[in-house]
Amino acid sequence: MRRVLLKLSGEALSGTKGTGFDEAVVREVARQVKGIIDEGIQTAIVIGGGNFWRGRSSDAIERSKADQIGMLATVMNCIYVSEIFRSAGMKTKVMTPFQVGAFTELFSRDRAVELLESGAVVFFAGGTGHPYFSTDTGVVLRAVEMNADEILLAKSVDGVYDKDPKADPSAVKYDEITIDEVVEKGLGVVDGAAAVIAKENRMPMLVFGLAEKDSIANAARGVISGTRVTV
Repeated sequence: MRRVLLKLSGEALSGTKGTGFDEAVVREVARQVKGIIDEGIQTAIVIGGGNFWRGRSSDAIERSKADQIGMLATVMNCIYVSEIFRSAGMKTKVMTPFQVGAFTELFSRDRAVELLESGAVVFFAGGTGHPYFSTDTGVVLRAVEMNADEILLAKSVDGVYDKDPKADPSAVKYDEITIDEVVEKGLGVVDGAAAVIAKENRMPMLVFGLAEKDSIANAARGVISGTRVTV
């Protein structure tokens, strides 16, 4: 059975609004994920929290508290998206590394694998549960724990470029690049800690634009117009 971990950018899910959610975008994501689930591709999901909270926005907030707010933002995002998925006919479960009352289930690797094998979509919210670790680190950590075949990074940009394509129209997109090159060139696909975990555990990534037609379904099937990040 093929197993993937899909990382959805909070920014990409907000569509043209730039904040909150564009429900039409989320419903389109649900349609594609249901399609790959029906094909037997086990799918776990991590959602960023950027569309609700972008790091430390005030000098009055201590870093660890700011990070906790960011973790809770990812929980809210996952609960919302999981409910849209349910309305599209999928079974879902939101798991967190800390207790969130009755809203989520405490993370357990064995339980998560059991759910994936049953055809449920498992949302990993709350990052690693610790401050100073980004959502990137949580993504790679969970992918390794789940023995995923690869990580699918659905972003607002359609791949990895040598410079910011939004700021510089001369930016060139890579078809394939190694994780070492990503770090050396400071391309920002994932942060340094996540890159180390990916390299040590040989976890490949596919980077693509969420807005492209059937981008998630195509990436899960190995068809990608974005960038392959190899290890």
